[in-house]
Amino acid sequence: MTRRLFPTQEIGSLAKPRWQILGQRSEPLDAAAKQELEEWDRRTGFAQDAPDVRDALLAGRARDASPEQVRDLGALFGLRFLETAGLDRVYDGEARRIEMYEYPIRQMHGFRFGGHVRSFDNKYYLKATVTDEVRLDHPYHIDEFDFVKRHAHAEPKLPITGPYTLADWSYNEYYLARQPGWKGRTARRAAQQEFVVDLARRALRPTLSALIEHGCRVIQIDEPAAGTHPDEAAIVVDGFNAATEGLDAEFSMHICYSNYPDLLPTLLEAKRCRQWAWEFANRDSAGHDGYAVLKALAEYGDRREIGLGAVDVHRDSVESPEAVAERIGRAAKYLGDPSRIWVNPDCGLRTRSLAVARAKLESVVKGAALARAEFENPRR
Repeated sequence: MTRRLFPTQEIGSLAKPRWQILGQRSEPLDAAAKQELEEWDRRTGFAQDAPDVRDALLAGRARDASPEQVRDLGALFGLRFLETAGLDRVYDGEARRIEMYEYPIRQMHGFRFGGHVRSFDNKYYLKATVTDEVRLDHPYHIDEFDFVKRHAHAEPKLPITGPYTLADWSYNEYYLARQPGWKGRTARRAAQQEFVVDLARRALRPTLSALIEHGCRVIQIDEPAAGTHPDEAAIVVDGFNAATEGLDAEFSMHICYSNYPDLLPTLLEAKRCRQWAWEFANRDSAGHDGYAVLKALAEYGDRREIGLGAVDVHRDSVESPEAVAERIGRAAKYLGDPSRIWVNPDCGLRTRSLAVARAKLESVVKGAALARAEFENPRR
């Protein structure tokens, strides 16, 4: 299938609307939540597929809607929010997910949860220790994807946490204990490699295989931990390759907030990765070209697609479509092939309000359209 130039996509999660949070608790909506639900339904029409749930929430009968029905409505909201912004590839804004670590680990045996640890700002997650060989209970995200596939109007994709990140965010007790002798740096590196590959083969790969059987064709493997230990890029690659071996789908790897040259050229050994979904806008300023890193891919001869971060997800200021188009044009110049570019935010927009997130997504779509028109009809 021939795609138009500079297609657009989502890259992560959205903030959960207040009405969803209250509704899942079976609490009545306050005035702000009601206004939010009504406004976004008016703008996106997301509740047309579940009018009874919407009406129960608005009428103050939150207990008439089950938490799962409210989650379904939240997933519909995420889908329509992204689709009506004009994106070509969508998911549901990860409406059913609280975070990206605990849920997948809970689908596996061999882990013992401890306490909460701080990840960044005031964000915490419940960290686990691997105490035995990893075993998958059952493939996960299946029902989640089935719902998206059933209701999506645009092309659906699925984000899933990668094996390296799941391992890096866990305490590695079992695999380290298997290493003989002194538990120094060499032993720890070997234990981490074994842990990552076991997660990939025993948990990620069966889950990916099941998702593909359910019709999932586009899968984004999220590895936010990859940039924190660039000297372990080979382990990231080993995990990716073990998870995707022999599987027929379109895989991308999303790594955010990294010094990407530190991961190259090792990262390029990820065999089935079709697209690098990276952030660039966050580091782009008048004094620094955030897209110059793309020159390194050209120098190494890597010809894969780029999921181009074109708006910064950490600032409320909304980039103009013209600024997005200029960034796309700059990236295309560095890559030497505009057809390799997909356009997206740097990362998920969950730290921004829904209004800001929507404005940034609209700038992505409009900026891609401006760049498309410029490349297809260059000025003489």
